[in-house]
Amino acid sequence: MINPDAKIIAVDFDGTIVEDRYPKIGKPMPFAFDVLKKLQQDGHRLILWTYRHGSKLREAVEFCETNGMTFYAVNKSFAEEDYRSDKMSRKIMADVFIDDRNLGGMKGWGEIYQLISGEMKEEYTATKKKKWKLF
Repeated sequence: MINPDAKIIAVDFDGTIVEDRYPKIGKPMPFAFDVLKKLQQDGHRLILWTYRHGSKLREAVEFCETNGMTFYAVNKSFAEEDYRSDKMSRKIMADVFIDDRNLGGMKGWGEIYQLISGEMKEEYTATKKKKWKLF
């Protein structure tokens, strides 16, 4: 079944999927792999988007695979992309970026799932400040 609301989601590794212990791999963040797998099951395309490269990147990818998570692409907009730094920017195409360095900090993985899946909607208060609520 195709999800018409499916998004391309770029996900950071250190501090987001796992505790930040770079260059080592930290412990998985609570519910990170559960939510990532559920987002994939919901039809979203997930990209691992991390500072890691070379052997450190391979370690992160293998760690994710050991935990049941295979990404649509790694540090690319799509798996077949032929990235060349002299031809294009390293910025990728994604609808959503999940990163511990977000403005406002890292949300919990349960809240992230609710926001992406539409289970949580924005509501504006009388003072025009955003707040989130479940519907």
